[in-house]
Amino acid sequence: MVPVVDLSRRGQRFASAFAKAAERIAASGSFLLGAELSAFETEFAQWLGAQHCVGVSSGAGALQLALSAAGIGPGDEVLVPAFTAVPTASAVSALGAVPRAVDVDRSTACVTTQSIDAGVTERTKAIIVVHLYGYPADLPMTDLVVIEDAAQAHGALRDPGRSIVSAYSFYPTKNLGGIGDGGAVVTNDADLAERVRILRVHGMTAQYVHEYVSQNFRMSEVEAAWLRLALPQLSNDVQRRRAIVDRYRAAAPDLRWQTPHPDHAYHLAVFRSADRTRTRAQLESAGVASAIHYPLAITQQPAFRNLEHADCPEAEAWAAECISVPCFPEMSDDEIDCVSAALAGLGQ
Repeated sequence: MVPVVDLSRRGQRFASAFAKAAERIAASGSFLLGAELSAFETEFAQWLGAQHCVGVSSGAGALQLALSAAGIGPGDEVLVPAFTAVPTASAVSALGAVPRAVDVDRSTACVTTQSIDAGVTERTKAIIVVHLYGYPADLPMTDLVVIEDAAQAHGALRDPGRSIVSAYSFYPTKNLGGIGDGGAVVTNDADLAERVRILRVHGMTAQYVHEYVSQNFRMSEVEAAWLRLALPQLSNDVQRRRAIVDRYRAAAPDLRWQTPHPDHAYHLAVFRSADRTRTRAQLESAGVASAIHYPLAITQQPAFRNLEHADCPEAEAWAAECISVPCFPEMSDDEIDCVSAALAGLGQ
C-alpha cells in the first residue's frame, strides 16, 4: 500500500545529523530560546525574503499570537474560510474574538474577495486567508487586518510584504516539518515581531515582569535544530511535490483537481469525488492509501454550531467530496507510477 505520507523516510534523511545536533544541545545546557532557535529564525526569514521570524510552539499558537499582536481581542469578529482545519478558527476563539466562516471558491477551495465582501459585518476587524493545501490564495483589497494562515504553504509564498503577518506550522507532516510541534510568525513589521516575542514568554518584558497576559508559546532548541537541517532541502522538496502532482494530473486529467497554480506548494494533492466512499475503495484496491482533509466545514463543526456564519455551500461541498492522495518528496518513482495508474483507472 502506497501511504499518504511516511514520516520514517524523512526521519532517516536527517537522523545522523540530528543525533549530532542533539548531542550539541545537550552539552550546551541551553534548551529554550537559545542559539539554535535564533539561527533558525534568521535562516527561515532569509529563505522567505522576510525581515522577521519568531519561532513558537505550534502553528495554532502562531495564528493566535499573530492575531493578538495585530490588536485582535475579545469581541472582535474575524472572518475565516469555512473550509479549513479547525485551528484556524479556534485560534480566534482563544483570544475571546469571534470567528465567522465565509464561503470558498469552487475551484481553489480558498476565500475570494467576493466571499469576504459578502461576509463582512460592522463587527469585522480582521480576515484570515488560508493557503489551503499549499495553494497561494489571492489576498483581498481591504482596510481590515489581513493575516495569512500559511500552515500548508511553505514554498508557495515568497512575498511576505503582501499582508501584515503570516503564520506557519511545522507539524511533522508539513512541507517543512519538525520532529514535534512548532510554528513561526513571519512579518516585516518590527514592532509586531517584538510583541510576538514578548507574548510567547507569558507576556514578560523582564525577569518576572509581565506587561501582557499571555502564556507559554516557546519552541524548543531541539525542534529548531531539526528544522535547520530540513530547511536547506525545502526548495528541492517542494519541486518534487510539484513534479509528483504533474504526473498525477497527466495520468488523470479529467478528475476534479484543485485548480493548478505555478506557485502551488502541494502540501496535499487533492481532488473531489461525488462518491467518495466508492472512489477511496477503488484506490485502496489498487494499493493506494487516501485521506480526507477535511470531512467537516467550520459551519458543520459542533464546537462552532452556536456562532453566526455566512451561507457556505461551496465549503460544505468540498468537505463532502475531497480526497487526498499520496504526495511527499520521499516517494519512489514506482510508487508515483502506482498512484498515477490508480487515478487513471478511476474513470474506467
